[in-house]
Amino acid sequence: MTSHQTTQTMKPATAAKKLGVYLEATPAEFQEGVVSRAELNALQADPPAWLQELRRTGPHPRPVVAARLGISIAGLARGGVTEALTTEQIDALKQEDPGWLRRERATQAEVRKEEVRIKEKREERNQERAAQSRTSRP
Repeated sequence: MTSHQTTQTMKPATAAKKLGVYLEATPAEFQEGVVSRAELNALQADPPAWLQELRRTGPHPRPVVAARLGISIAGLARGGVTEALTTEQIDALKQEDPGWLRRERATQAEVRKEEVRIKEKREERNQERAAQSRTSRP
């Protein structure tokens, strides 16, 4: 009885997401085929010119746009940004610094502060439990 592994493949949309690029901006052969795990690893390890250019200039998918602006994806939607943006467009938005972007950055900063507070509280609670379990042992 021989066992053979099947090659793990993914749809182009999944591969584009893992690579952090906008699928519609990728070459046709990438969009039309399937991507194996080995091919994805190769693209990540040694990105071809088209991938390097996409990562540098865009258009970028919403998660990348949001990260570059320092806001959430929901914040992008609240600001009316629903399409992919190029690096140039992202930089122009940063320069313009509209009110919605300032509000979303402030909201994101508050969310991060709250996440840190919750994490610290959780760690403190875990330390207290560990100390209690050490002292309650016979």
